[in-house]
Amino acid sequence: MSELRTKCLIIGSGPAGYTAGIYTSRANLEPLMVEGIQPGGQLITTTDVENFPGYIEGVSGPKLMQDLRAQAERYGLNIMSGEVTSVDFSERPYRAKVNGGATEIVADTVIICTGAAAKYLGLPDEQKYMGLGVSACATCDGFFFRGRPVAVVGGGDTACEEALYLANLASKVYMIVRKDYLRASKVMQKRVMENPKIEVLFNTVTLSLFGEEALDGAHVVTSKGTSDEKEYDINVEGFFLGIGHKPNTEIFAGSIELDEAGFIKTVPGSTATNVAGVFAAGDVADPVYQQAVSAAGMGCRAALDAERFIMMSE
Repeated sequence: MSELRTKCLIIGSGPAGYTAGIYTSRANLEPLMVEGIQPGGQLITTTDVENFPGYIEGVSGPKLMQDLRAQAERYGLNIMSGEVTSVDFSERPYRAKVNGGATEIVADTVIICTGAAAKYLGLPDEQKYMGLGVSACATCDGFFFRGRPVAVVGGGDTACEEALYLANLASKVYMIVRKDYLRASKVMQKRVMENPKIEVLFNTVTLSLFGEEALDGAHVVTSKGTSDEKEYDINVEGFFLGIGHKPNTEIFAGSIELDEAGFIKTVPGSTATNVAGVFAAGDVADPVYQQAVSAAGMGCRAALDAERFIMMSE
């Protein structure tokens, strides 16, 4: 097993990781990034990004990540392929094993940027129409469906927020709700039910999606397994998943403090975790906003926090 030493280990890439890499490199921390199994994070699977500052005509997700990576490397970020599979935060310097232990990294500080993965229904069609109508982010992609019918899956606050946001853009919004009620807060329920553009389909699940070159609709069933069961199609060009995100924090369970949903808890006004010298940035520590630009901002803050921590420790 080989051993590497760094002042700052960045676990994961994406907007948070690359931004942290830019700042820590410029601070001469000689950071080392282990990019993870999906270099660039969720944006690698995103076609067009129009809400990231600096790109007047918009940019594809892969191109945005390529640009951030190139900028970080220009300032000296050392990027290592592979996945951190275990960590030891019991004492400083901290240790992280890569690819099951083939390499061990010893670090004075750690910035966790492992992101969060959107929850999907598990339909084969979801991947087929990914970027062609299927999305897990209304704020990111809703703009492309102006004046067109869309559907939102879910019955919680996230789904209601997505539906209300899309109602300002789309011609019609169907909410596909598995239960016979909305789980969202009362105020969100009221807003959804009173919005003339939103139609809630209770006791309904999606069976499949269809379309030629892009999404044209969804095949759904209401009251499945009962005498009132009814299968039918809804014509939608956008299909948004509003059933939440799962943070990529499995390897940190027991090492740092997580909330009930598995997101990393940070000290208010800081990116610091409950372990001194370990910081978190991006979607892995942000159950609320989950935007590329806010992740990048957190990456900057985590880098500055790590730099200050090292200065105070020397």
